[in-house]
Amino acid sequence: MRHPDIVVGSDGSEQSRTAVRWAAAEARLHGVPLKVLTAYTWNGPAEAFDGVAELPDVIAQQFDQMAAAAAAEARTCEPGIEVSGAAVIGDPISILLDAARSAAMLVVGNRGRGGFASLLLGSVSQQVVTHATCPVVVVRGGRRETPSGPITVGVDGSASAQRALALGFDQAQRRGCGLLAVRSYSVPTPPYEMGMPPLPYDPDAASRDAARDLEATLAPWRDKYPAVRVKTLIGPGSPAKNLIDVSREATLLIVGSRGHGALVGSLLGSVGQQLLHHADCPVMVVHPEQVT
Repeated sequence: MRHPDIVVGSDGSEQSRTAVRWAAAEARLHGVPLKVLTAYTWNGPAEAFDGVAELPDVIAQQFDQMAAAAAAEARTCEPGIEVSGAAVIGDPISILLDAARSAAMLVVGNRGRGGFASLLLGSVSQQVVTHATCPVVVVRGGRRETPSGPITVGVDGSASAQRALALGFDQAQRRGCGLLAVRSYSVPTPPYEMGMPPLPYDPDAASRDAARDLEATLAPWRDKYPAVRVKTLIGPGSPAKNLIDVSREATLLIVGSRGHGALVGSLLGSVGQQLLHHADCPVMVVHPEQVT
């Protein structure tokens, strides 16, 4: 039975080339085909270019060559993997989301041009990361194209965090590396402008509660993947800051698209934006409805 492809968006930029190389290595790791997609739009009439009727065909040929070049680079980086490349005319958001419906994973770079311009600067990234039906990897950490270190997972007990752990343990086992589970907990702060005294708070108890919850969450995964070395990191404050800090030593950072507690709205608001803009390694986003 044919396994779902890993799909990578490519527009010829250096960032997308990095994404293609990362996706090729991932396809080899999982033993699945890689599909390179280049999206572009064409709205101009041929008459606007001195009546050159062949112009749309010339443009299509250029994008076909771009997709073919990206596919060739993937084959060079990872000989033996099955690679296909295609240039598709249309809206990049729609094309990527359509591909995600049957893909094992969708991979994009952290910046782009042409069809993928401003991928992580505006609505395109929000739509792809939020609505894709498969895991989405944003390849960051250009200073460390082949990062080493643990698979790092943000954990808060939500359904999407469970999916993140499932993928995290699978990734760690395939790569033969450790897994770091990160749990953040909130420190209550009063509205100081109202002159209220500090809220009652026992930091030791909060840390113990977070550690107990995290260990309970990890227990079934430790049993399922006994060969994976697991470490935990529990700390107060911003989940984004804590995850960005550990991303400097991580191979891959995996987070859920929805959470509760410290990760509420993490990929719809400032926390997710900080991770996608500032993490120092590739970031994988998963959804609670995804089946692993």
